[in-house]
Amino acid sequence: MFVRKLKNRSGSTSVQIISKANGKYSVVKTIGTVSDEQSIQRLLFLARQELERLSGQKWLFVSQTDTLVEHVFESLRNASIKTVGPEIIFGKIYDHIGFGAIGEDLFRHLVIARLAFPLSKLKTIEYLYRYQGVSLDVDAIYRFLDKLNNKLKEQVEQIAFAHTQKVLGGNVSVVFYDMTTLYFEASDEDDLRKTGFSKDGKHQCPQIYLGLLVGIGGYAIGYDIFEGSIYEGHTLIPFLEKMAAKFDLERPVVVADAGLLSNDNVKALEEKGYKYILGARLKNEPEKIKKKILQRKLSDGEMMRIDKPNNTRLVIAYAINRATKDEQNRKRGLQRLERQIKAGKLTKSNINNKGYNKYLKLQGEVTIEIDYDKFNSDKAWDGLKGYITNTHLTDKQVIEHYKNLWHIEKAFRMSKTDLRIRPIYHRLQRRIEAHICISFTAYCIYKELERVLYKERSVLSVKKAAELTHSMYEITYTLPESKHTKSNLLKMDEEQAELYQIIQKNF
Repeated sequence: MFVRKLKNRSGSTSVQIISKANGKYSVVKTIGTVSDEQSIQRLLFLARQELERLSGQKWLFVSQTDTLVEHVFESLRNASIKTVGPEIIFGKIYDHIGFGAIGEDLFRHLVIARLAFPLSKLKTIEYLYRYQGVSLDVDAIYRFLDKLNNKLKEQVEQIAFAHTQKVLGGNVSVVFYDMTTLYFEASDEDDLRKTGFSKDGKHQCPQIYLGLLVGIGGYAIGYDIFEGSIYEGHTLIPFLEKMAAKFDLERPVVVADAGLLSNDNVKALEEKGYKYILGARLKNEPEKIKKKILQRKLSDGEMMRIDKPNNTRLVIAYAINRATKDEQNRKRGLQRLERQIKAGKLTKSNINNKGYNKYLKLQGEVTIEIDYDKFNSDKAWDGLKGYITNTHLTDKQVIEHYKNLWHIEKAFRMSKTDLRIRPIYHRLQRRIEAHICISFTAYCIYKELERVLYKERSVLSVKKAAELTHSMYEITYTLPESKHTKSNLLKMDEEQAELYQIIQKNF
């Protein structure tokens, strides 16, 4: 007889005791089936013990201590070892931020599951059973989401805002607003889910808009959802007014990208007393201003300003690395158009003026060709970036504040990739709202972990830290004489130990 490791199609490994008789192999006993290396090693140890017993051979342990150790290991089961990393890392931060005050255990489990194993609700059930010992069916999850609905949103946002205030020293004087689209796999529309312009390129899928407000550094303040066909520029003022009333914000400086720049928005911001920094569309400026911009040849890092009516100004900056990127993007766009025309895939019926289709022109009724003069003239704008503001900040401060918008872009990117907030498979609005509330809470924890890793100068990324939690184990055993049951963390590797120490130190 011998011990065998058998790799299963599912990716798990079975540890078995095999016998051979008359040239045929047969399974004497299956010790267990697991998926991770540490559990495999434990099963191999138990298998060797069982093999010795079945073979009628004396076990090699001779001391009383060894006999006791053997007895303890014989009492271990698969359920004796469980993964506790997500709870001791993310759960600790969850409580530190203040989300423990919510008092809903299942909400806590769903948030931590979203951080550690951002999978579907069905996969979440597997996680809860395997790692938390919580046995639920999918209907129980959905019933909770139906009950949760939008009821916790207010409390979650207040906790997140209080934490952001604390991190930023009590002063939230600058806020950053942006929107993104979240699409659905289901094809039917309703009052909330609408087809519209998709930033994800999923124009055929129903979608919603998610608006997010953060402070400097990307620390969360609040969010809201809007129907998928709304023009994003129409969301800015209502959203700001709602957030200002909810958190008693003292008219902070509002930073937003060019997608929210419109005459109506600028007028409304000024009427409401907001100071703002908005991305400018330089090519949409009046001819007189465009001529003035292009006449001045800026060098790398140089800025210029043009005063405008109503105490506003246009700040323009030039960066050579941006110029290189702009040129590369234009050339890629041109090459795409050339390939489409050559293949006959670009017709008059599907032309719009978005993206690089602006370089196309129609000749007669059916002939399409590229306007290379327009393509070449656009080179003059490479590397230029504009900002509209009514603040009294210096030009340099305006640009530095606007650059912080990358934090909110990173927030969306993290939510869509690391936390897998999309695509959304829910159909009912109340479940959609609950799903986003869970994801928003998870983002707050993710962001706090990122902060302390940076503070401690750790080389670990947040994503790597999340992966490390998957193999942080706790073993539960019963002492043979006293019969006391104890639980201990298993020895961690170097990176896990570093992460654990950072969490213990800061929380």
